[in-house]
Amino acid sequence: MANDFVKTFVQMCNYLQEPGHVARFQKLCGVKGTFPVKGTKREVGQSEPDRAGPRKRVQQAGESSDVSVGNGATRDATAPQVNGMQGDGADGTDGPDGAESDTVRAKPLRRNSLTGDVGQEFLIHNKFLFYLFTFGTELGNEMFFIIFFPFLFWNIDALVSRRLIVVWAWNLFVGQSTKDMVRWSRPASPPVVKVEVFYNSEYSMPSTHAMTGTAIPFCVFMLTYGRWQYPFLFGFSVALSWSVLVCVSRVYMGMHSVLEVITGFLYSLLILAFFQPILGKIDTFYMMDHYAPLVIIVSHVSFGLVAFSLDSWSTSRGDTAQALGTGAGAALATHVNYQLGLLLDPPLSSLPLTLPTISTSLVVLSLLRFLVGVAVLLVTRMVMKAVTIPFLCRLFGLPSDDVRQARQHMKVELPYRYIVYSVVGFSCVCVVPLFFRILNLA
Repeated sequence: MANDFVKTFVQMCNYLQEPGHVARFQKLCGVKGTFPVKGTKREVGQSEPDRAGPRKRVQQAGESSDVSVGNGATRDATAPQVNGMQGDGADGTDGPDGAESDTVRAKPLRRNSLTGDVGQEFLIHNKFLFYLFTFGTELGNEMFFIIFFPFLFWNIDALVSRRLIVVWAWNLFVGQSTKDMVRWSRPASPPVVKVEVFYNSEYSMPSTHAMTGTAIPFCVFMLTYGRWQYPFLFGFSVALSWSVLVCVSRVYMGMHSVLEVITGFLYSLLILAFFQPILGKIDTFYMMDHYAPLVIIVSHVSFGLVAFSLDSWSTSRGDTAQALGTGAGAALATHVNYQLGLLLDPPLSSLPLTLPTISTSLVVLSLLRFLVGVAVLLVTRMVMKAVTIPFLCRLFGLPSDDVRQARQHMKVELPYRYIVYSVVGFSCVCVVPLFFRILNLA
């Protein structure tokens, strides 16, 4: 009986991993690839096009951008290199409904972060779904986190935001580390259309977009229900809709199989179940314990070293260090705020909290805090990036003219990510609120 169950489970997993399901879903959503009629010769360093499963990463940053990372064919040197929409009816073919004006020729919105390749053109027959799933996939990208966490911290609930950052950082660490241990390739292209190529050179099992896209909304729901007054069904529906949108968008983008998305969703729920009973204790420890700064730095750096030792250089290692660095900076700022008496959480007697009456002055004040604060964070990140990499290259005697090549070295990438994003995290939680007090925006 047990053997039959295992056999059935393995067969189901293999079925859900097939790239054909992704291709059929993309076709249903109006995405069509511009694959060549005849197969092209596989370039050196290109992964097997028809095989999904464990592999060893062979593409490295700095390789020729002629290597196929788009829709399964080498990039045409004469093709336009502008990403995004190319215009209605560019290919002269009709959409599924026969309307030529609904057909748009497009390219992936961002180039591959590892190879610098921009991918291959594809056709969009349903603009609404394209923009909807583009928005969904952006909910798991860096710029969204830079916007969402600070807005939540500065304008709604600082306690929820700082605890959410803890879950996000460790969730991403677990997911990215698992990717580098499992080492599964992205869905084969063809038949899959690569609507996005930014993360195409990373491993794909599990989907960390699905993990963060599940962890963030459900963690917000977990932390706010009972603390704020709103109906249970409303909060759960918002969290589930958010999660489903992000998960489905990864299949639409051609970045993950159905199995990888389901695994990411369930994996994230398991991590949330682990953190739920201890998250308050972690937050209290960060605030009150005299050894908290040492524990924060040692633990975050140690786990970053573990992640960096799993495989050759990839953007997933940098993302892991970035999340851990942000978490470390926010945790250190939490400790500083508490020790200086700057951490003013609402007393338990005031719970549950209610949303204030929406007024013009409240909206203007919130927008001012958000715009000023994000501007400070973006400037901080820009300055730290501009200073840190050249400094580390000089420190270790490495050339700094090629930033992507320099960041392949662990001794540059690891401290670079930690220094830059720990400063950003610290600024978000400690420096920017002080800046608000100076400007009378608190």
